Amino acid sequence: MTVPLHRPRATGRITLADVARAAEVSPITVSRALRGERAVDPELVQRVQAAAVKLGYVPNPAARALASGQSTHVAVLIPMLSNALFVDLLEATQRTLRAAGYQTLIGVTHYDFSEEETLLREQLLHRPAGLLVTGLERNEATRTLIAQSGVPCVHLMDASHTPGLYSVGFSQADAGAEITRYLLSRGRKRIACACAQLDPRALQRLEGWRRTLSEAGCYDPTLEWLNPAPSSIALGGRMFEQIMGQHPAIDGIFFCNDDLAQGALLAALRLGVPVPQRIAVAGFNDLTGSDQMLPTLTTVRTPRAQIGHAASAMLLALMKGETVPNPCIDLGYELVVRGST
Repeated sequence: MTVPLHRPRATGRITLADVARAAEVSPITVSRALRGERAVDPELVQRVQAAAVKLGYVPNPAARALASGQSTHVAVLIPMLSNALFVDLLEATQRTLRAAGYQTLIGVTHYDFSEEETLLREQLLHRPAGLLVTGLERNEATRTLIAQSGVPCVHLMDASHTPGLYSVGFSQADAGAEITRYLLSRGRKRIACACAQLDPRALQRLEGWRRTLSEAGCYDPTLEWLNPAPSSIALGGRMFEQIMGQHPAIDGIFFCNDDLAQGALLAALRLGVPVPQRIAVAGFNDLTGSDQMLPTLTTVRTPRAQIGHAASAMLLALMKGETVPNPCIDLGYELVVRGST
């Protein structure tokens, strides 16, 4: 028997009612069968699923959320997709959330507080079940939106013990301090710090470098190289040439991201500057390719995949209304010593 379809004229979409007619069941049975409720007879479930596949039915999650008061979407705000750091974070987040039946609405903020506010306003219109946002620093309007939305929120990449705030990450400043201490332990005294992008986390690493050198009596503000341009291999090469040209006496450079340090190592090869004999080079994040450089790059390995998984697990608990015993999870970092120092 062929069941005529009655699609809404405005959209032409296959509706739940169309599936119900094709399967010869009620719309509520279709809804329960597609949600996987155990109370539905298996034979009916099979009929409904077969009809849905044949008709090409795609559920409308927004309508379902409005009807049930429950959403299956989680909004995720990250600074960029061109950095492998956030790709690793996002992949772990999606794996964890999808396994629990949730989908992600991804927003890219480009390190712009105003853009983050706009994206959050747009995503809150979809009534997400939860929020994952990168970092702790944002404008007051965005903080107010998060607080007043009533949507559970977990902050990624930074660890904060602020009451009422949930976070998974590590101390960027402490990590910057540790790699600087390591360079000092290798006898380096004139250590420059090169930062690009100048996002809050890069500046925290810079602060760790400042603090450590100040404690050692070696801090020189003229050895700070700050460039607001996006971090890249090409920029790292240019920064290395500039630093060596203007400060020939330096014996170490801490780059706040691995792509900068990779560019510096390539520039050193091109210029004939021996690393680490003449100058030590260190990076941050242990990005892909750092262990293949010549020499291999000393860096700080950051647990971005673990952060994505742990933050998603924390958010899942919050969305279920469960008590989270530890609202601040500090996953630490690892100093990876290789040939460049």
